[in-house]
Amino acid sequence: MIRSHRAGWLALGLAALAVLFVPLPSATRPPAARTFRVEASNFAYFPGSLRVDPGDTVTIELVSTDVVHGLYLDGYDLSVTADPGQTARLTFSADQSGSFRFRCNVTCGALHPFMIGRLQVGANTTLWRAAGLAALVALASSLLFRPGSQTEAA
Repeated sequence: MIRSHRAGWLALGLAALAVLFVPLPSATRPPAARTFRVEASNFAYFPGSLRVDPGDTVTIELVSTDVVHGLYLDGYDLSVTADPGQTARLTFSADQSGSFRFRCNVTCGALHPFMIGRLQVGANTTLWRAAGLAALVALASSLLFRPGSQTEAA
């Protein structure tokens, strides 16, 4: 009985290591040109989240609808500023994978520090790995607290 529990925990541990470290399969697509129109107003970007594939050429057309706004892309060290009613363009190659924050770099009012968006380059592997670990935790807890287990109070 003890050996089967140890074998079960060992299997769960190995599965957890696999979820954490085995590379996830990814669809390989040729780089493409992607253009996004991002509106900046009332301390928010719309859309607030952009997703591209690694190697894509990305153009962000920043349109300010109320006051002067900017967009600074963390990790890429790029910025652009748009005057009200005007469109400013920022073009770059998405050569770094991961999740990058973009934020307003022009003081535009009291809620300026909360004007944030996100650029996702490539798959969000953190989400899939977290889901896999959550499933393993659920399985482990069901094994640990099932009727007749050794940890159940007598």
